[in-house]
Amino acid sequence: MSATVRAAEVEVGTELPEQVYPVTRADLVRYAGASGDLNPIHWSDRVATAVGLPGVIAHGMLTMALAARAVTTWAADPAALVEYQVRFGRPVVVPDDDEGTAVAVRGRVAALGEDGRARVDLTVTCGGEKVLSLARATVQLA
Repeated sequence: MSATVRAAEVEVGTELPEQVYPVTRADLVRYAGASGDLNPIHWSDRVATAVGLPGVIAHGMLTMALAARAVTTWAADPAALVEYQVRFGRPVVVPDDDEGTAVAVRGRVAALGEDGRARVDLTVTCGGEKVLSLARATVQLA
């Protein structure tokens, strides 16, 4: 959508367009530098597997941010996102190749408030597996 989502355009059941975000090891390096989270599970297969992970994993907050981006893209206004919560379900494993992996975000308007807000329930997956649980965003509609 090119303009802010208006309340008159939204009803319970409205589907957000699916957004798919590629995640590569290079993205993890950039995110680590920007966030200051240099934990080696985000860049070293040796360390990640030694602690029981299947391999290098994306930062949880990066995964969370990608899901939020899908909502703000739909709303066409980052300031429209007024509340946001998730639970981390599964790690996003990022292979050491040029393709990496992909995080897919789908959303559905689950409730509308009289205050002009919409609750959006999100489904966030990677490789067909749900990686965020109870992902919900509250959006202020125009």
